Amino acid sequence: MQKYADYIRQIEIESLWSGKRHIVWDLDRQVNILSGINGEGKSTILNKVVKGLSSEGEFPSHMLKGVNLIVEPEDAKWIRYDIIRSFDRPLINAESLTKVEMALVTELDWQIYKLQRKYLDYQVNIGNRIIQALQSGEPNAAEHAQQISEPKQKFQNFMDDLYKETGKKIIRTENEIKFTQIGETLSPYQLSSGEKQILAILLTVLIEDNKNYVLFMDEPEVSLHVEWQKQLIDLILALNPNVQIILTTHSPAVIMNGWIDKVTEVSDITDKV
Repeated sequence: MQKYADYIRQIEIESLWSGKRHIVWDLDRQVNILSGINGEGKSTILNKVVKGLSSEGEFPSHMLKGVNLIVEPEDAKWIRYDIIRSFDRPLINAESLTKVEMALVTELDWQIYKLQRKYLDYQVNIGNRIIQALQSGEPNAAEHAQQISEPKQKFQNFMDDLYKETGKKIIRTENEIKFTQIGETLSPYQLSSGEKQILAILLTVLIEDNKNYVLFMDEPEVSLHVEWQKQLIDLILALNPNVQIILTTHSPAVIMNGWIDKVTEVSDITDKV
């Protein structure tokens, strides 16, 4: 049976940038924010870790040379993780898309398209669990079923609240994510870049289904309204309190809601070699 880590306790990079820097970063169980001036290596640190985790095989044998992770529990061999990047660039090789996929113009569109498929699987999964709970005959069966459906309801409420200024609401009777605005049905690909970005982040968190996992985010504030930046971490933790967030940012707004003590400067975890 695969044993997954609950979270990462420490990231060590033996030689960042051709051996000029040694990185040791001790991490918080829930929220970790990496800050620093442009070019100091924030994204490079995240990318090195994610590249190692995306390699074939079990952790830690597949990690890149010079990148070491200490996890909890220490004997875990696998890590669940997601990576959110912030740049809504044009989609490369769009000519190879199917007719259904031709509406996808940017990388964020493609990301949301893949999340839609996972969202369908997520709904089937929780639907089956709700039925099992209700058929169990236990005294608290209805309460248990309500708890199973609660994260999805929270997600839908969050989206309605975030989009309320433009009058958009998520359509709760649809299997896929769709919105209504003044009587018109909208696909997520018709949203603005900022709306797509917050949707992609929260949908990514939701479909992990309350599992322990690590969410890497590289400057997620790009395209987000400042009020959404302030709410970002709280919304993520409300959807899944078992997530560990590791993010880079330039935005003071991201840390405004009580997260300033979770900020680490790149210079504070760097030794020159």
